Amino acid sequence: MAKPVFLHIGAHRTGTSSFQMCLDLNRGALQARGFDPAYPGRDGIPGGKLRLRLPGPGRRAPQDMIPRAASAIAAQSADPGRALILSEENIPGRMFHFYQGRFYPAAEARLGVLKAALESLGAPRIARVLLVLRPYDGLFASAYRKRAEDNAVPPFATLVPKFLAMDRGWPALVRAVKTILAPEELLVVDFARRGESRALLHRLVPGLDMELQEPARVMNLSASDAALEALQERYRAGETLERDAWQAVIRAHSDQRAPTGFAGFTDQESRVLSERYAANLDKIARIRGITFLR
Repeated sequence: MAKPVFLHIGAHRTGTSSFQMCLDLNRGALQARGFDPAYPGRDGIPGGKLRLRLPGPGRRAPQDMIPRAASAIAAQSADPGRALILSEENIPGRMFHFYQGRFYPAAEARLGVLKAALESLGAPRIARVLLVLRPYDGLFASAYRKRAEDNAVPPFATLVPKFLAMDRGWPALVRAVKTILAPEELLVVDFARRGESRALLHRLVPGLDMELQEPARVMNLSASDAALEALQERYRAGETLERDAWQAVIRAHSDQRAPTGFAGFTDQESRVLSERYAANLDKIARIRGITFLR
């Protein structure tokens, strides 16, 4: 029997951590109904144990990664008769490449390895894939802020030309997911239509006959400008901070919410990115064989 697979592949900065916390809160009830949730534990989500490695851009022979990816997935759901709910925002790739003007440059290779890994586990077809899209201005600024929490980053203004000249966008990723993963259904959701995480889980797994719990707190919120400026000052001085240390800095500045301009586009830049996003949503709406909530 083919293993039913439901994939939530992000995207980044669209509430993925909250969605994974929702999976964690409802893990017992899901497992009792034959679903095995799998997700990483990047933001302190207690049940997150998925360690899925996929190829980066330029890798010539990603086939050698297929057995390792299959093993990582099997460790979360080995029984071919049980359904897998897998949530991993890094399936399309890393946010780091935004700063180089590249929009998920390894997406095709990563999707190919994932598809082959699932096939090797007895899942020749994927039941449903969920992808949440975020407007480019919010996506790029939020990605920059996230990286600034634990890395030294160049001034935001120096990266804006890369963001404005990005090589491609959401339509390319949607087409790649549709073509390579070939799911029975591909659900694409505009960030404005995302709603609660439990509602999103019901969209990913239609007919899920259970009442779901919603996470009590919002996960993975961006730090304040004051916190990020304090962290950048320490990184520029050569310090390397462990997770507990940089999170302590964020907490220490949590009441200083006034924006200082740490990461922001001008009105003209935001207009350009907003118009591009709107045009790209129109392109996605014309892609046949997907369900698009906009």
